Formats: sequence, structure tokens, C-alpha cells
Amino acid sequence: MIDLIPAPQKVSWSPPAPGYESLDADTHLEARAGTEGVARWLRATLGAATGLPFPDGNHTDNRIVLSVEPDLAPEAYRVVIDGYARRIEGGSAAGVFWGAQTFRQLLGPDAYRRAPVRPGQKWELPRVTIEDAPRFRWRGLMLDVARHFMPKDGVLRYLDLMAAHKLNVFHFHLTDDQGWRVEIKRHPRLTEVGSWRARTKFGHRASPLWDERPHGGYYTQDDIREIVAYAAERHIAVVPEIDVPGHSQAAIAAYPELGNTDVIDTTALSVWDTWGINPNVLAPTDNTLRFYEGVFEEILELFPADAAPFSSFVHVGGDECPKEQWRRSPVAQSRIKELSLADEDELQSWFIRHFDAWLTARGRRLIGWDEILEGGLAPGAAVSSWRGYQGGITAARAGHDVVMCPEQQVYLDHRQDGGADEPVPIGYVRTLEDVYRFEPVPPELAPEEARHVIGTQANLWTEVMEDQGRVDYQAFPRLAAFAEVTWSALPPPAERDFAGFERRMGAHYERLDALGVAYRPATGPRPWQRRPGVLGRPIEGAPPNV
Repeated sequence: MIDLIPAPQKVSWSPPAPGYESLDADTHLEARAGTEGVARWLRATLGAATGLPFPDGNHTDNRIVLSVEPDLAPEAYRVVIDGYARRIEGGSAAGVFWGAQTFRQLLGPDAYRRAPVRPGQKWELPRVTIEDAPRFRWRGLMLDVARHFMPKDGVLRYLDLMAAHKLNVFHFHLTDDQGWRVEIKRHPRLTEVGSWRARTKFGHRASPLWDERPHGGYYTQDDIREIVAYAAERHIAVVPEIDVPGHSQAAIAAYPELGNTDVIDTTALSVWDTWGINPNVLAPTDNTLRFYEGVFEEILELFPADAAPFSSFVHVGGDECPKEQWRRSPVAQSRIKELSLADEDELQSWFIRHFDAWLTARGRRLIGWDEILEGGLAPGAAVSSWRGYQGGITAARAGHDVVMCPEQQVYLDHRQDGGADEPVPIGYVRTLEDVYRFEPVPPELAPEEARHVIGTQANLWTEVMEDQGRVDYQAFPRLAAFAEVTWSALPPPAERDFAGFERRMGAHYERLDALGVAYRPATGPRPWQRRPGVLGRPIEGAPPNV
């Protein structure tokens, strides 16, 4: 039995009867043209786990051959272990890399460790041929580092976890009301002031509990360059999110002139220390536009368009922008009149359209949450459909590309079980099986409309995830189920073999253990994973953000 996750399209024994062969100190590595980066990754990763040197060589059957094969689709791969040279083939370097991830799984859970744990261990491979390709091009994970900061090493670790699950888009949520996490040299107060808050609400916003310690952190520009390069080596695109015009109190706290100064005293604002939808939004002024153009100029330099497929995208947020300050603001009302706009919704659309045109002129593509549909969708923009499927359906029917991430299905901050022991229970109960039965393409879409669903992503909002262990708990094992949904050619949700997936997870838990992932056990949280007495948001159907 070969327990692979995500499940490949085709596995056959070669020869027809099962057999095994071993890697050893004499196993060579041959990297043909275009696979040099994969060879570096394989030698570093499997070399560390096995203690084997994998020297260069092409004169023995006891070798691993990496090659790009034109008969395969770009991300497709073929792994052949048949008693001769082991072959990992792909339609591109990315396909070879995904094949190498499968090859690693075949070696067993100890292949996921950073050093050998059993001297003299035999590294056996089953004699199989595996042929595989992904269902979706965009297979994403959104990580919110604004609510709770994750240090750089933790981000690099999550890129490795994504790669191990064949996910290829890292949506990097860098700014929000509760913190600004990326260094912008022309606006240094964004990190000097905006990257930390004096205290933090512990639990739901109605909770009486506070963590009175200051919380903060940010990534230097060289940190960002390192993260992007590390991701690109793993064929993962990093899509930065800089929120406009809502979710911006951290920026306004740093530069009060960005806010609606004719309505409130913005100099009294600090980085927000609680959760929810914040009323303090950016002013629709030329000064604000120029300020954020400067921000995006530096963002484009840090996140080059050619780093990986989908690296041309920049996420601008665009969600949950309350309009009350604009309704009261003479400056905003004058802007509405000047532009002949119907209302505040169209003012937000104008704001988004401005940056869509600005990014397009620089060879980039704007993507935003489905609120950017309100008041008119920016031409050329793509949509992250989070408030259910409807925004994505509307956008796809209008010819816009869509990433499906409905919060009812793939918001992994939502609790995994209805039991009282779940830590800080938030929102909908979404079990491992619920995620496994998620279907990204709505049946309402005609085939030509469905082609605009370029993929899907799972989202990790970190209001109640104060450290890496909490992020792990919310992400896993559900992210493994999501990875199979986005990669594998699964049948319709009701026909999916969840029992078979659970069986394969038995082997996958051992891989997660070797990786040090603090996942939720199938039997429920371990004692130290609970948060007794911390109020969550357990009401089904409550507003989506904590």
C-alpha cells in the first residue's frame, strides 16, 4: 500500500509484482538541463535526512535522474522506480520538483527529518511508476502575519510545509489594523510605529481577557527578498497583500494624514489592539494615492513578477471598508461629486480601479477580496471569493479570474469540532471531512465560465493564533485535505473516499510528526493545545471576522 497525499492520478507496480530497492552511499544524482535547482533541494533535504551524499554521476543504474520531458504538462510529473536508474521527470522544473516531493514520501517519514535518526537505516523505495498532474494552477495558502506576527524562520518553515503538500501560491497578508509588517524605506514610520501594538485582546473581541505585553515585529526588505527567493526555489509564488482602503489603522496611526482628518482626530489613533471591522479607513485623497503608490513601488521591487507563476499578482485587500466616515467627510463627498460617482460604494471602486490601472501599467495584476465587485469591478482585476461562492460566480460570469476561498469551507481559523475542548472556538465547525469534501468550482458555472476559476486557497487568519503552535493546530491536518482537493482529480464531494483518505492520513501523521507540526490529533486536542476559559465566537453564521 502506498499512502501518498495528495493522491496521485495513477500508480502502477513496475514490474507488476510489488518489490523494493534501496538508496545507499553509492547512489548518484544526475541533474539534466533545467533541473539544477531541484537537485540542490533534493541533495540538501534528503541528504540531511538520510546522511547520504548523492554525488554527481550518470554511469550507474544506482542513481536518481532528474529531467524535464516535453511530453508532460508543465506541472505534471512521472516517477519511475523499476530496478534501473530511478527517474523523476516533469514537464518543467516545477513538475520535477513536485515529483521529488512524491519521491520523498515514498522513502517514509524519517525522510522528513533534518538528520539521520537510525544509523545504518535502509532507505527503501517501492518499485512503482507514478504519473500525476495538478487539477488547479493556483493552489494557495493565505497566512495572516498582521494580527499575530510570525518571525521569518516560521514563514520559511511554512513554505516548506506548502511544498511538501504541492501548494504553490503563498498569499502573504502583510498589513492590517493590528500591524504593518513590511519595511518601506520611504515611509519608515510604517514599521517604527505601525509594526507593534501596546497590548492584544485574548480571544474573541467580547472576551474580558487581554495580553498586556506589547506585540509586534516586521520583515526587513532583505527578509522579504530572502522569503521570495526561498519560495521561488520551491516553485511557490508569493503574493503580497497591502490592504486598502479599509483595514488600515496601523498605517493611519503611523501617518495620521492618511485618515479622514475632517471627521476624526487621527492623531489620537494607535495600532489597534482588538478584533473586528474597524471604522477608520483611508481618506480618498490625492495624498493617500501618492503615498500608497510609493508603497507599491517598493513592493514591486521586493516581489518581482518573474519569481514564479502568479508572482505578477498583487493583492490590495478591498474588503470590509465601512463607509460611515466617507459619508460624514466633506472631502470624500467632494471627491464623489468631482468624479460624478453615485455613492460611497463607487468611491471605493474608484480607489481600487486607480491601483488596478497603476499596477497594470507596470505589468502587474490586481487581485482583491470580493468586495471589489461593489460599485463596479475593476477591469482586469481578479477576485478572491471569500463570502461564499457568489462573488466568484459573479466575477467568473463577467470574465474575471477567480480564486475560490469561501469562508464557510476553507477558513482554517474556524474550529475543527463542536466539542468544548477546542481552543478559542471560532465560527463554523469545519471538520477534516468537511474540508475534504470542499468543491472549488460551483456547479452553476458553465464550462467556459468555470475556466475562470484558476484555483483555490485556504486562509489562516491569526486573531486567536498567538504563536506557531496555534497556527499549526488550526492548519493541520485540514491543510493536507485541502491540498488533495486542489491537486488531485477527485470525484464529486459526495462520492469522495474520506475513509480512504483517513487511512492514508495514518502515514501522513508520521510525516507531520517528523516535521514537528503541532497538528490537531484525530482524537481531539492535547491538554496543552486547549485554551480553557478563553471566549471564542461559537455562533454559527456570525459575522465572519473575529
